Amino acid sequence: MRNITGRILQVATATAVMTLMAVVINGQRGRAAVTALTSPEQPLFSEYKGIRLGMTAAEVRAKLGNPTMKADDQDYYMFSESESAQFAYNATHNVVTISIDYAGPGAPDYRNVVGPSIDQMQDGALYKLVRYEAQGFWVSYSRAAGTNGTVTITIQKINALR
Repeated sequence: MRNITGRILQVATATAVMTLMAVVINGQRGRAAVTALTSPEQPLFSEYKGIRLGMTAAEVRAKLGNPTMKADDQDYYMFSESESAQFAYNATHNVVTISIDYAGPGAPDYRNVVGPSIDQMQDGALYKLVRYEAQGFWVSYSRAAGTNGTVTITIQKINALR
């Protein structure tokens, strides 16, 4: 139980940091060192386990069951030791952010999430954010450095904080 609780806190912290990084990059696209492209195309990745932006917290819970941790503004699910997800809700309890973490193997290939190219950092980490202005959201893919680095995929409504 202690390992699971520690893992939940570790992944939740990583998710919060990655989401914050994406929000900062989203707000500073012109100055960011990473790619933040706008795409007129249909998104490659726009839902997770049937959950889409705009769904209600009740719909998420009906589809996925009881979350591991639950609050008015977010739910956290731990599906396995290597896969978890966090759903953030706005004031009307609609999903505005979906953040999925994969620790180790099992993550989707970045090409199936953000397209054929991705930015590689000097340490081997991968990152790309693609904005879908017409659909009102963005998708990011981030893999930490290392052969089995944690992968975080985030889908967020544009201007979710407003």
